[in-house]
Order: sequence, then structure tokens, then C-alpha cells
Amino acid sequence: MPTSEMHIKGLVKLLQTTWAILSKYPLCDSCLGRQFAALGRDITNKERGRALKTLLTLEAHRLYYEGEGELSKMILRNLARTGYNLAREVLHYISGEAVEEEECYICAGIMNRLEEYANAVINELNESEYEFNTVLIGCRMPLEVIEREDRIRSEFRLEHGEGIKKEFDREVGKAVQRALSKEYDPLHPDMIVIVDLISDEIELEPTPLFIYGRYKKLVRGIPQNKWIIFRGGRQIRKYEESVEELIALPMLEVTKGADYKFHGAGREDVDARMLGNGRPFVVEIKRPKVRSVDLKELERLINQRAGGKVEVADLKFADKRAVRRIKMMAEYSVKTYRALVELEKDVGEDVLKKLEETFKNLTISQRTPLRVLHRRTDKIRRKKVYELKVVNREGNKLELRIKCQGGLYVKELIHGDEGRTKPSIADILGCNVKCLELDVINIEEYA
Repeated sequence: MPTSEMHIKGLVKLLQTTWAILSKYPLCDSCLGRQFAALGRDITNKERGRALKTLLTLEAHRLYYEGEGELSKMILRNLARTGYNLAREVLHYISGEAVEEEECYICAGIMNRLEEYANAVINELNESEYEFNTVLIGCRMPLEVIEREDRIRSEFRLEHGEGIKKEFDREVGKAVQRALSKEYDPLHPDMIVIVDLISDEIELEPTPLFIYGRYKKLVRGIPQNKWIIFRGGRQIRKYEESVEELIALPMLEVTKGADYKFHGAGREDVDARMLGNGRPFVVEIKRPKVRSVDLKELERLINQRAGGKVEVADLKFADKRAVRRIKMMAEYSVKTYRALVELEKDVGEDVLKKLEETFKNLTISQRTPLRVLHRRTDKIRRKKVYELKVVNREGNKLELRIKCQGGLYVKELIHGDEGRTKPSIADILGCNVKCLELDVINIEEYA
């Protein structure tokens, strides 16, 4: 009989809606309760659905005693086909009928197997070699399941429910966390587990481990990153080693990770040293098996293996936000350089004084340098020089200290790059200027 022809006197709207749903669709306890997930506190959807079925069963039994036998049995049959034992027992008691259980219209039995899925995840994690303290469960739910739930929500105008994926993830997650004594962290979990309900597989996705630090490059002739070039159709290394490898490979070894990514707050040229307080960096270790790393011991190992070429300090655990922060630092932090330059001719002290005065809080217009034009967009950048000091002079050689905004090409500031940097030190001095040595001696955390 259509729902529109049904009427149960005295039932509150919630039970009327519940009856309207169950008279048309057999739903398991979880799938029924989930349609009213926002109602009530501190109970599961399964408990919520069972409570609603219990109330309907009691009401059906009451109707039987008040002479509404056919209506009573109809309600009990629809409840019994959902597998609800109390309704089956009452129905058998009053009429001798036995009703066969039907598959849940929405989940097709998925929500009755939560313990099974949780145990499968627990076994998978126990057999893996991954170390983790926090875990987050996710799932891939068959599209037809989601569509069936959406159909019921639309048909009965349900406004207080939640999605089946959310309930599955939460309930399996709680069971796994409880069994393994792990914590719940939705923002920065160590381990993400995906239960694929389409292929019936479990995927373990350990999240990256981020380690922040500062490095000094104490020698010239080492690039920050691996430098691969193509020659004769083959990839070959231009340099045998790099800062990133000297730092990251020991980290990869200690954490037993699958791969890594090196993030630096800018970079110095191959022939420049990185001194002073060091350049901030973050190493992102992918799929680490070990997370409980002794960072002091790791620092010692890196410095020992680097053999005086690179030194790291201030290692600490970080997260993805640290990567974004140091990328911003590369463009906006204040950096101080030491530059040894050679002039084409001698200049007077008055010219050097003018040089210092000119580059005080001066905005530089800098077109992409010729030396990097093959790999960078040709555009004009405006960067600031905060201060320039001549700290030493020996004949036509000057030692300069240049304090400037991150992202400024300092070598081009010195020689002008065929007019692509304006003004340049060469412009002010009125002669060609050659950069002999360049060192980064300080990088401030914030501009």
C-alpha cells in the first residue's frame, strides 16, 4: 500500500518519517540512523537507527492490542525484513509469520561488515613496517551506494543526515585506533588508510615526514640541487654531489623512506658559499618507515658524512606549512651578502661614498638575467637594496656588504648584465665590475 495511504495516529513526525522510509525501503540500523545523524548526542547511527526501529515496533504492538491488526502486522513485516529481531519476534508471536531478511537498500550489507573491515585494516597495519602514531581512515565507496542514499534524502526531504562515507571512515577509524592504541588526527595524520570498497583492497599511504633545518655551504663548486644535463641522448651529472644529497640521503637512510624532496628558502649559486646563520630548508621524506628519529644524532651523521663541505643545524620536525613559509621567505626575506669585486679602474673615495648613498633603500629594476634566461620567464622584477657598504679596499678590489630583498640577483646587481639590471654597481662606479667571490652571510626569517 502506498505510503500516502498510511496513517498512524499519535506518532510524532520523526516516527512518521521513519515509517514512510521503511515501508518502501529496507534499511539496516546504520543506514536508517544516519538519515537523522544530527539529532541526539553521543550515540552511533547504528544505535540511533535501532532506537527508531524499537519505537516503531512498540507502536505496532500497541496498535495490535487496539484492534489495528493488519496495520500492526504491516509495520512489523517491514521492520522484520530489515533484520530487526525484536520486530520478527513480535510478528511471529502475534501471527506466526516468519519474514526473510532483505539486503539493505542503501549499503547492500557494507555497514554490517564494519568490524570485518576494521580487522582487515588492523592486520594490514600490523604486517606493515611503517611506524606511526596517528591514523586516518578513508574509503572509496561505490557510486551506486551514494546515489541510492541521495535518492532517499531527496524523496523524503531529509535534512539531518550525514554521508555514508563519513560514517564508514569514522566507525572503522575508531575501531582501528582503539585496537592499535593510536591517536586520531584529521589534519596531520602519520598514516592514511584507504579502504577500497570497489576493488575490496586496502591501501596504506604513510604521509611525508618533514624535517626543517638550516644549512651552511662552506665550499664553492657545489650546487644546491642535483644538476642533470642531457648529452648524446643520455642524462649525465654535471656535478658529482649537491647540497640536497649531502643532507637528504642520510635522512632517507635513517627514516627508510622511499624518496625525498628538498625545499630551500632560495638558493645560492654554485660558486657562492652559504655562511652565517645558514639557509632554511625542509626535507620532505616520502613514505617513511621510521618516524622516531633522533634529530641530534641525524645532524651529527649528516655533518660527519659531508666532510666539511656542508653543515646543518637546528633540525626539527615540521609540516607542510613550513614548506610554504620558506618558499615565501625566498622572495621576501632580507638577505645579506659579502661580495669581493674587481674594478676595471681605480675610483676615488667620493665615488665609493656615492655608491653607498645611492643604494640605500633603493628599488632595483631587474630583467631576468641572461645566464638563467633559458630556464626562467623573461620579465622585469623589482627588488629592494636596503644597504650597501664598502667594508674593505685593496687597490681596485672592493669587499662589499649588500643587504637586500630575497630574489635579487646579486651578481647582476654588480656588473649590470648588459643593462638588464638598473641601476647597477657598475653604473654608479662608471666602469666594468667583476664579481670575484660571493657569499651569503645572513638570511632573516622574515622581511
